[in-house]
Amino acid sequence: MDSGKPRLVRRLPATHGVPGFTLVEVLVAIAILALVALLAWRATAAMTDSEMRLNEESVRWQRLDALLTRVEADLRAAVPRAARHGNVVEPPWLLSQGDAAGNAVLAFTRAGPWSTDEPGVGGQRVGYRWRDGNVDALYWPQIDTPSATDPAAFGLAGGIARFRVLALGGDGRWSTQWPVRGATELPRAVRVEVTLADGSTIERWLALQ
Repeated sequence: MDSGKPRLVRRLPATHGVPGFTLVEVLVAIAILALVALLAWRATAAMTDSEMRLNEESVRWQRLDALLTRVEADLRAAVPRAARHGNVVEPPWLLSQGDAAGNAVLAFTRAGPWSTDEPGVGGQRVGYRWRDGNVDALYWPQIDTPSATDPAAFGLAGGIARFRVLALGGDGRWSTQWPVRGATELPRAVRVEVTLADGSTIERWLALQ
């Protein structure tokens, strides 16, 4: 029986009108995220590679600077003292070409017992050579040694295409060999040229007299 009062009807919201994502939209979003992640990874990898190359380049230049600094320190301490190896007497300053490419082999007497010390009264026979892309430092135990005594070799720098040393004589000419006829026991000046694998060359000039 109808009492005449209005009845309240509760309506549920329709679900078919709610916005959502289709499968295609989800796949597109995943593809975009994957592309962004790939680009970010490649950028990070490029930055890491660049940092590694910069570190390697820095280490290489530090070694080259250390090589030239050591050669200069030894040359500044050179003294006119001949060295005896068995029955053979070598001049105080001996420079020759070790191969057809002009790579140098240098041996001389320096003051002081060690290459890093200030010049003293002891003296030492030292040298430098190029071998298989490396520049080695050579140290003899004494200035005068038996004929069978070999120097101790220590690698200083790699990636060297050429190691050239030139000596300046009293006539103003540069020579790849020393001693030369009529010259003093020590050259007036020395020019050290280091050619890298990429073709670039570093030079160091040093006056000895």
